[in-house]
Amino acid sequence: MAVDPSAAGLVTAGGTGTSAPADPKAPFAGSGAIAPTGATTTVRVEARDMSFSPSTVSVPAGNRLVIELVNVDTKSPHDLAFSGALKTQRIMPGKSATIDVGVVTTSGEGWCTIVGHRQMGMVLEIVAEGGEAPGTTAASGTNTGTSAKTPGTTGATGNDAGMRLGQKASADFRAVDATLPPLTTPAGTVHTLTLTVEEVVLEVSPGVWQKRWTYNGQVPAPTLHGRVGDTFEVTLVNHGSMGHSIDFHAGERAPDEVMRTVPPGGTLTYRFTASRAGIWMYHCSTMPMSAHIAAGMHGAVVIEPDGLAPVARSYVLEQSEVYAAPGAGARAEASDVDADKAAANTPDAVTFNGIANQYDARPLTARVGERVRIWVLAAGPNRGSDFHVVGGQFDTVWSEGGYLLRAGTDAFGSTGGGAQVLSLGAAQGGFIELTLTEPGNYPFVTHAMADAEKGAHGILEVR
Repeated sequence: MAVDPSAAGLVTAGGTGTSAPADPKAPFAGSGAIAPTGATTTVRVEARDMSFSPSTVSVPAGNRLVIELVNVDTKSPHDLAFSGALKTQRIMPGKSATIDVGVVTTSGEGWCTIVGHRQMGMVLEIVAEGGEAPGTTAASGTNTGTSAKTPGTTGATGNDAGMRLGQKASADFRAVDATLPPLTTPAGTVHTLTLTVEEVVLEVSPGVWQKRWTYNGQVPAPTLHGRVGDTFEVTLVNHGSMGHSIDFHAGERAPDEVMRTVPPGGTLTYRFTASRAGIWMYHCSTMPMSAHIAAGMHGAVVIEPDGLAPVARSYVLEQSEVYAAPGAGARAEASDVDADKAAANTPDAVTFNGIANQYDARPLTARVGERVRIWVLAAGPNRGSDFHVVGGQFDTVWSEGGYLLRAGTDAFGSTGGGAQVLSLGAAQGGFIELTLTEPGNYPFVTHAMADAEKGAHGILEVR
């Protein structure tokens, strides 16, 4: 059937209702050697989960293509793009949009631009039956590759994002408070809280900004603190622009309902009782999980082991990676996580509590002779941590629910032992204790040196 795109209010490749795209760089226009047929192919395409259905659309070369995109996914918005200029708006669950692709004379592809969705396979192939070789243009007559990556993304090996690690923090820079206050509630307490998904621009290194996906506007997310037997009732509210979820490692629940992806504007309630001690990770479990966690959607639940002695200072450090888009820097230029880099495990920075080198600029503090406990969670999404304090030794090491060393005594009763590193795989956690007898500045790092040099580094200032 023939349609008048401008009269129908459609998005068009060239921005007009003419029979051929006004823009010679329209993605499927080819060299112009194939004349428009005057016919229009209209196809309904459904977006569901992380795919388009059908995943391939065939068009007789020279026909105009109009796609009616319907989002039948109940969890997440989607969109469809063929270039930076030719795309639908973001379509909420149950809604639809129509896009006029223009005259098709060469094959290529479209994709969902929501971060991570293309990497999960959300690609729509357009096949021009009897058309020119993919990517042929009037300007060059050669194949330019119309199935090139989404503008602004990077290859699997990553690019230089321009992150200026180690620069001096501004006078008004505020580090994330790593302090864990003493636990004062009795066993059996019911903790009730709301975690609101928000997309906010935050520093990932002093002076370097990224659009972060957060719980309650912060990275890391709020630390939950309790005892074995405590119950946590958490309401998740999604004020983000895409679907999100939450997974508490501290609770034992079937994931089907409580960990389901919640669409924008949606809510769910997640209730669990802590039955075992640990520093447990919680995080968004919506796919691609590497991107959602790397964007900042992670936090810790500290469930203290019975009989844990009080200490003078207690801190929580979550180690995680930053995957930045090219050109990351000024606040006004902040962009989302680079999902390709996250999938390839090629970070631009590795941080403690979400900001590279922040505790070099604003050290943690202690006094000579004080006992210090540092809880560490390797939030990843991809890398573990080998936590070390330069110049210090640990007489207590507790990892994944048990003591490796307690006041110098190991599990077999041998005494006088010490440790230099708390080694954790991704999502593992534990704590160390030490007492420093001389004043000075004690660096703390992951002893995986490439990661320390990417920002997993800070100072414990002892006076």
